[in-house]
Parts: sequence; C-alpha cells; structure tokens
Amino acid sequence: MSKFSNLINKSDVPVLVDFYADWCQPCHMLAPTIKSIKVKLGDRLKVVKVNSDKNQSVMLKYQIKSIPTLILFHKGKIIWRNSGVLPEHELLKILERHLSN
Repeated sequence: MSKFSNLINKSDVPVLVDFYADWCQPCHMLAPTIKSIKVKLGDRLKVVKVNSDKNQSVMLKYQIKSIPTLILFHKGKIIWRNSGVLPEHELLKILERHLSN
C-alpha cells in the first residue's frame, strides 16, 4: 500500500488533501486559507498537500483534472471534494459540517 493510501485509510480523523502545483496561482491563493483552517480545526482534521506534478498516479486515480482540488477523506472514502478556490469562511463551514457527523 502506498504512503498516500495508508494515510487516508488509517487516519482516525478526516484527511483534507490539497492537490496543488508550484506554478498554480490559485493554489498560492488557497495556501493561507488551508494553513488557517488547520490551525482552527487542530486535531479534528489532518491536512496533506500533494504536488500534482510529482504524483501523477494519485491524480489519475482520483480523476483530478484541475487544481487546486480539495478532497476530504474519512476512512479511505471521499466525503467531499471541490475544485477551485473557496473563501475561508465557506470552506470552514463545509468542513465543520462534515466533522460533526
């Protein structure tokens, strides 16, 4: 099992995966939001950044066609996904809803 699969399948808490690329301007816009969310949600959520240029097999497996793409996994299952940049308050509200289930 790959390190990525292990991480999303074995985590006790949901895992938010941020698929990005260094050359992607919207990805740079989203980065501070992701950092802030991690601080606000603390141990209730794991945050993982995946460089799309260096992880083509993961990109193909999850059919990621644009970046940034965020996928929220819980016990290996996708419970939410979004492509594009979201305002922090909106992303926080979505994640809080999924974390309370």
